Amino acid sequence: MTAGESSGASGSVVRRILLGSQLRRLRESRGITREAAGYSIRASESKISRMELGRVSFKARDVEDLLTLYGVHDEAERGALLRLVREANVAGWWHSYGDVLPGWFQTYIGLEGAASLIRIYEVQFVHGLLQTEAYAHAVVTRGMPGASHAEIERRVALRLERQKVLVSENAPHLHAVLDEAALRRPYGDRAVMRGQLRHLIEVSEHPNVTLQVMPFSFGGHAGESGAFSMLSFPDDDLSDVVYLEQLTGALYLDKREEVAQYVRVMERLQQDSPDPAESRDLLRGLLQLS
Repeated sequence: MTAGESSGASGSVVRRILLGSQLRRLRESRGITREAAGYSIRASESKISRMELGRVSFKARDVEDLLTLYGVHDEAERGALLRLVREANVAGWWHSYGDVLPGWFQTYIGLEGAASLIRIYEVQFVHGLLQTEAYAHAVVTRGMPGASHAEIERRVALRLERQKVLVSENAPHLHAVLDEAALRRPYGDRAVMRGQLRHLIEVSEHPNVTLQVMPFSFGGHAGESGAFSMLSFPDDDLSDVVYLEQLTGALYLDKREEVAQYVRVMERLQQDSPDPAESRDLLRGLLQLS
């Protein structure tokens, strides 16, 4: 897949969310309930909710019926929204990994690929975008003790495919804060950990990557609630998204007041952690000890 194709597929997730938010605004401006909207397209209230959140694909017929219900009769306006339907339904490269990819994670991969800025805080292990193949293999194997060899290999391949976003034509800026615990907790043998530390030192030199380490010596810090990711987009119509992963699902937060709290936490983590050069020195020190 070319960089352009990957960007287009990721952009389809953004377009789905934009289309959903526009449909929600139209419905609310007409004072129509989700239940009534669902009835008009022979669907449930929960389906309308999922559509408005951009969590499902769109059928052109459904959108046409909703636009009619919402009083949108101008052909130019209808045409623009229906073009969004076509663009929003472009299949992403990750769909070929559907056998090992949870549905709730597919949205994140699309958003990750469309983001212009990715800010992450990790405490359990090195973030997936920064893992070596050997380290990723160890993480997946530890996390899925009953999985077959083939499934583990598929999951590792998916993780490595995700990493291509960092070297794509429109690569985002990645600002990562890794807790020292993530660097000291062994996954794999000594050689795997040494290789992972060397990789972090190398990737931290890339112009679109800022890597900081929150050291044990700092003590308690702002990241007390655990790991999270924040995604920002070049499209002004799309708000920042905070992604919180759980054992059997994930939360996507986009309400301004909720996102603002995570922005403050990330800013404090960045402020309190050693700068990138000092963090590289910390990584070199850990490498010498490993």
